[in-house]
Amino acid sequence: MSFEKVRFTNERGDELAARLDLPAEASPDACALFAHCFTCSKDLRAVGAISRALNRQNIAVLRFDFTGIGESEGDFADTNFSSNVGDLVEAAEYLAEHHEAPRILVGHSLGGAAVLQAAHRIPSAEAVATIASPYDPEHVTRLLDDKLEEIKSSGEARITLAGRSFTIRKQFLEDLAATKMEETIRTLQRALLVFHSPVDQTVGIDNAARIFEAAKHPKSFVSLDDADHLLRTPADAEYVGTVLGAWARKYVDLDEEAAVHTEGQVVTRTEDEYRTEIRAGQHSLVADEPEDVGGGDEGPTPYDYLLAALGSCTGMTLRMYADRKGWPLEEACVRLSHEKVHADDCEHCDQAEGKVDRIEREIDVKGDLTQEQRQRLLEIANKCPVHRTLHSEIDVQSSLRSAAVEAP
Repeated sequence: MSFEKVRFTNERGDELAARLDLPAEASPDACALFAHCFTCSKDLRAVGAISRALNRQNIAVLRFDFTGIGESEGDFADTNFSSNVGDLVEAAEYLAEHHEAPRILVGHSLGGAAVLQAAHRIPSAEAVATIASPYDPEHVTRLLDDKLEEIKSSGEARITLAGRSFTIRKQFLEDLAATKMEETIRTLQRALLVFHSPVDQTVGIDNAARIFEAAKHPKSFVSLDDADHLLRTPADAEYVGTVLGAWARKYVDLDEEAAVHTEGQVVTRTEDEYRTEIRAGQHSLVADEPEDVGGGDEGPTPYDYLLAALGSCTGMTLRMYADRKGWPLEEACVRLSHEKVHADDCEHCDQAEGKVDRIEREIDVKGDLTQEQRQRLLEIANKCPVHRTLHSEIDVQSSLRSAAVEAP
């Protein structure tokens, strides 16, 4: 995934910090706008995981810090739910002017309630997804129980959430109380996807039920099983992003023919640690290293992909040959392993010193085949294109791409 750090101005004149996560290809099929949870930020780990999963499905994501949060300007004490909705509308207008208007709105926790409200003011939005969101924004006051009286009597109070301190003013509570969601959800007129965990201790599952009941079709619900409210387990956030991307493709009007997919080119992007996003035509993959060597084990290793290329090419070649001959091949299963061995342990190698790569390939062909046919298929396996490439001289030409031609 590639990304840009951007800034845009809200209606109060504050500059808000944002990050635009882009797929490996230069032309995403659609753009999503993400609203983070109450007092969280765009850099929450779960938000990043969801963005990456959407990027793999060729969907760009703009995530930003609300006013007074993270890297954004402004005083958090002067904000409220309505100003957050306003920030979302400004973010959508920034996207429309500089990239592409958002067709997917995603909100986590209170951010989910915000995108439901903002959708009515963002005409480009075709699909809305909420994650662990309250039905009533006033639900957030449960986090302020021990300070509510102080806020009401003194006009403001200092609270601490997730180790950070914020000033909450009386106008914030009044704005929450004035926000009514039922009509907003009932007249949404967009496809809606509700994610929620039945064991969420911060925002109960009953909130998801009320959102779902108030909404009109098309609407969908996905249970997050044992996920916590902030999706701290990477697999939970990854699951949300993967399901969300697949769901959005059903409801977002994408011009598939207009999407640019580079024929015959594979694009990879490596950012944090060893995790690498791979784009091969219209297909998205992930490569990584095992945890014991510093990776996150979130995908196959580069050598795993090399073996996969050889194995799949072998199977396809055997299928093609058997079909042409009319042989009763039912299935070809190829098992492969790779290791480095000392050159003097390799009888067939020209190299005399150091280590060489050894790939062991076991081929299991099923079907009513004669022994002669089985032996011939073994010979054909050695003629598969990837096998030939690995045994031929390979010329890899590397160059640095000029910064001037990088994707915007």
